[in-house]
Amino acid sequence: MPKSKNLSNTQIKYLRGLAHGIKPVIIIGANGITESLMEELESSLDHHELLKVKMSSAEREDRKELMAYVLEKTQADLVQSIGKTFVIFRANDETELPLPK
Repeated sequence: MPKSKNLSNTQIKYLRGLAHGIKPVIIIGANGITESLMEELESSLDHHELLKVKMSSAEREDRKELMAYVLEKTQADLVQSIGKTFVIFRANDETELPLPK
């Protein structure tokens, strides 16, 4: 898992704890990443800040590439990656999610 540039270890642990109870908001299906999926992802990140994303069908290397692409395009931080699910975080200007120092 790539190290987050913007989040401390304490913040990552905190976000992982919050993400444990949430369901995947975005599911990347057999069509992969489409323009409409990216629009929905951006909208969801703006609204929720912390998202769980599930990839329904992909090999391990493909999943890494999909995850890297999503992180690059959204400028979000990777919080956690387990199997076919990963959690990303991107603070918005009027954040409702206070992070520990």
